[in-house]
Amino acid sequence: MARTIDTGSEHLTAEVDDAGVGVITMNRPESRNAMTAAMTAGIATALADFETAADVRCIVLTGAGGAFCAGGDVKGFAAGDGAGGGSSSWDAGVHEQRLSHKATSGALFGMPKPTLAALPGPAAGAGLSLALACDLRIAIDTAVITTAFARVGLAGDYGGTWFLTQLVGPAKAKELYFLPERMDMATAADLGIVNKVVSADEYEATWRDWATRLASGPPIAYRYMKENINRSVTGDLMTCLELESTHHRHTGTTEDHMEASKAFVDKREPVFKGR
Repeated sequence: MARTIDTGSEHLTAEVDDAGVGVITMNRPESRNAMTAAMTAGIATALADFETAADVRCIVLTGAGGAFCAGGDVKGFAAGDGAGGGSSSWDAGVHEQRLSHKATSGALFGMPKPTLAALPGPAAGAGLSLALACDLRIAIDTAVITTAFARVGLAGDYGGTWFLTQLVGPAKAKELYFLPERMDMATAADLGIVNKVVSADEYEATWRDWATRLASGPPIAYRYMKENINRSVTGDLMTCLELESTHHRHTGTTEDHMEASKAFVDKREPVFKGR
């Protein structure tokens, strides 16, 4: 590797290879790379470096240990650290989450360089949102995806509602959020959620080939191609990120969210009471 970046988290690595590919790897395999605050901050740190680094021409977000990312740490939620909690005041907490959204999903979407999500396994919740924020997605054929938020009594965050709606339309996006079933990659490819599905034997070689090709492509042309395409999409991502920050934090304070988090740990179905 040409260089590595200190992400501030032992569960997140970021490195730049000699081909100009910046690779961010979520590495908490014992929990399917469920996100911690330090990991989220580390992604923001790496993306800020990669955005202006002359030695980075393409960015890959992936996961270690046979998973992409299971989303937020539900076991942490169930232990009392709910997604709407934390030590911050309400207003400060919402603002902090807005900044986090913009520095991660917003940065992946607006990055003036191609971004690629490589899925070696499941992507759920905020993990799926981060994958959807990337320009392209390559997945192993045994991977599954799910929005997951309804199962833990949350509204959703990191831009997933906006990204998914752009890909599949509002009716299908509502179905996938309201009824968060596990989706296989054949279905995801048919819906246009992933760009390419490959076998385990082809997976790493394929995403590295795509990343290397992108890194060797015309960076100025890519920058403006991406801006043109992004501007052609109706709707406003930043508004969506701000609304999600408020609604996600709010739903994280509900009894339903805490009940669902505990049910997840207990391996039972949650009983939602609408409060």
